[in-house]
Amino acid sequence: MIKLKKLVSITLMLLVVVGFVMVLGGGAYAQEKQSGDANAVKVNINTAGKEQLMDLPRVGDKIAARIIEYREKNGKFKRPEDIMKVKGIGEKTFKKFEKRLVI
Repeated sequence: MIKLKKLVSITLMLLVVVGFVMVLGGGAYAQEKQSGDANAVKVNINTAGKEQLMDLPRVGDKIAARIIEYREKNGKFKRPEDIMKVKGIGEKTFKKFEKRLVI
């Protein structure tokens, strides 16, 4: 019975530690995504797929689809600032991820 109690205690401690690590790791990713950190992965807005675009701060499924649709209708973006021509991306949103954009 004592061995079972120890096993249960150790298992619970491990679950707490793993949960704590996951929360911290996820928080760091979310913070990086929000900050638009220049060291984060660069995204080529002329070739990126929906999933890559959704890695940019404030870009969800709908905005990513609009970027791709805009690209298909109007051709490649000539400069990063041109992404503000896409409905739903204004200057404030652009500033969040401009350092991560490449052409």
